[in-house]
Amino acid sequence: MGGMFGVVSNTNCALDLFFGIDYHSHLGTKRAGMAVYTEDGDYNRSIHNIENSPFRTKFENDLDELQGYSGIGCISDNDPQPLLVQSHIGSYAITTLGKINNMDELVEDCFKYGHTHFLERSGGRVNATELVAALINQKANLVDGLLFAQEKIKGSMSILILSGDKIYASRDKLGRTPLIVGTKDGAKCVSFEDFAYYNLGFTTEHELGPNEVVVITKDSLEIVAEPKKKMKICSFLWVYYGYPPANYEGVNVEAMRYICGKMLAKRDKEETGIKPDIVAGVPDSGIAHAVGYANESGVPYARPFIKYTPTWPRSFMPQNQAQRARIAKMKLIAVNQLIKDKSLLLIDDSIVRGTQLGETTDFLYQSGAKEVHIRPACPPLLFGCKYLDFSRSKSELDLITRRIIKEREGDNVSKEVLMDYANPDSKNYQEMVEEIRKQLGFTSLRFHRLDDLIESIGLDSDCLCTYCWSGKDDND
Repeated sequence: MGGMFGVVSNTNCALDLFFGIDYHSHLGTKRAGMAVYTEDGDYNRSIHNIENSPFRTKFENDLDELQGYSGIGCISDNDPQPLLVQSHIGSYAITTLGKINNMDELVEDCFKYGHTHFLERSGGRVNATELVAALINQKANLVDGLLFAQEKIKGSMSILILSGDKIYASRDKLGRTPLIVGTKDGAKCVSFEDFAYYNLGFTTEHELGPNEVVVITKDSLEIVAEPKKKMKICSFLWVYYGYPPANYEGVNVEAMRYICGKMLAKRDKEETGIKPDIVAGVPDSGIAHAVGYANESGVPYARPFIKYTPTWPRSFMPQNQAQRARIAKMKLIAVNQLIKDKSLLLIDDSIVRGTQLGETTDFLYQSGAKEVHIRPACPPLLFGCKYLDFSRSKSELDLITRRIIKEREGDNVSKEVLMDYANPDSKNYQEMVEEIRKQLGFTSLRFHRLDDLIESIGLDSDCLCTYCWSGKDDND
C-alpha cells in the first residue's frame, strides 16, 4: 500500500512534513522519501530503505538538509520516490500512491509521443511515478497533465506534486484511496490519513472526491477539477489498513471495527449459540473488532497473547515469507493463565494464506487452550486486488480459498463458479469454509458476511470497492 503527506507553510515545514509522513508508517515498510522546496528556489530530496529501520531513525539526520516552506513525502512499498522532474511545464517533485495495470501500454505510448527513455529498475521494471510524470508532461500544464494521467491509467493512482510554494493534489479516478486537506494558521497540508495531522495542529478543511484536483498554498485551497460522482473506495481500509483514529468519508476506523465485531457477535448468538470463555483480537488490527464482539456478546475481552512491541513495533512484515512467518511467531508471547483450559474466540482482520493464523492456533493449543474459535472480520478473500498493492501475494493461488477451490474444481474455474463460492448461502461456500477450518485446526470458523460488512461501514454499497471478496469490478 503506502501513504503520502505534503505541507505548505509560512514557516519552515520540515518537522511537520517529517512527522506527517512518519504517521503513515503503518502503511508500508519498504521505502520512504521526503522532498522540499528551499528558500534558494531548489529542491532537496532524501530517500531511504526502511525495511530494517523505522522512518524516524532513517530520516532524522536528514532534517538539517531538508529545510523549506513546502514539501511532500511518502511511505512506499514499491518504488523509490518522490522523484524530481524537470520538464517543459517546469520543475517539480512528485510522489504517487496506487497501482498501474497497463504499464507496458503506457510506456509504449510515451515512446510514440516522443519520450526517449525511462530509467529501468531491477527486473526490467519502470518506476511507476516516473511513468506518471511522463504522462503529465504530455500536456501544457500540471492540471491538464494530472487529468490526462488519471484518464489513461488503468488501476488506481493518487498523486501529489510539489511545484515551488504550491502542492497539486489529485485523488485517484474512483476515489479508492483518500486524500484530505488540513489547515492551521499560516499552513495547509494534504494527507492520506487525517489523523496524521491532528497532533501537528491542523484541522480538516476538505476531503477530495474521486478524480478531484486541488491546488493548495499556505493560505488558500483552490479546486481546479471538480470531483466525479462515481466512487469505489477500498473497503479493506476500514477492515485492516486504516489506523484506528483515521476517518474516510466521515466513517471512523475504530468505530467501524466495533460495529463489525458487534455484528459478528449477533450472528453467533442467532446462529451458533457458542459460549467461549474469552474473546481476543489478533494484535493489532483484530483488537477493535474483538472489543465490539465482547461488548455485544457479554463475553469478557482479554489478551491471551501480547505483541512484543519494543523490538517489533510495526504491524507489517519483511518481504520474505519465511522471515514473516518467523517474525510473526516471535512477536507474540502467551499469557498461559488466560489460555490454559479456556475456550477462546479469536478475531483477526482477515485470512489470506492462513499460515500465520494456523500457527497462532497451534501456539494456543500448545499453551493449553481447550477450543479456538476463529471469526475473521471480513469475508473470504477470493480475488487478488487489481487496484491497489495491498497484498504481497504474487498469485491468487497464494490465497487459501483459491487453493481449496482448485483442489475441488481443477485448474480452470469459471467466474460463475467463483461467484458461487463467494455466496455465503451456497453449499460451495459452506464446504470451502469447513475445509479451511479443518486445514488450519480451528474449533469453528465463521467469516463476516459481505452484507454485514457493508452495513458495518455505513456507506452505500455502490460507493465501496469489494472486489477482493465479491469479484465485482467497476463495470458490474
